[in-house]
Amino acid sequence: MAGLPAFDPGDGALRSVLRAKIHKATVTQADPDYVGSITIDLNLTEKAGLWANEKVLVASNTSGARLETYVIEGERGSGKICMNGPAAHLIAAGEEVVIMAFELTDKPVVPTVILVDAENHFVRYLTEEDQN
Repeated sequence: MAGLPAFDPGDGALRSVLRAKIHKATVTQADPDYVGSITIDLNLTEKAGLWANEKVLVASNTSGARLETYVIEGERGSGKICMNGPAAHLIAAGEEVVIMAFELTDKPVVPTVILVDAENHFVRYLTEEDQN
């Protein structure tokens, strides 16, 4: 746009960039009576580099719904992806979702992106070329 300064990656401004992503997960449970959050199999949180209580954006490939919540670590190897509390009213069991975490930084970040199968077990890491 006219009049705006050129982008300067060394300007010190913090940007929110994708840091971690679980791609094509299937919601196994939706519990509207739980306090809140998303429960994710511990194997997946570790592979993607997500922390307990970390804020995540969840986008449904099925319905188009998007919401922010926080991570609760689920039982290792269970394949569990559970929408809890109010989130369970927006995204239901059986929906395919993408779970994303972001980082504020003044430097480019190479995100950790994992692909899971229909049972939410790790398949492989995805590269930037895989996502284009």
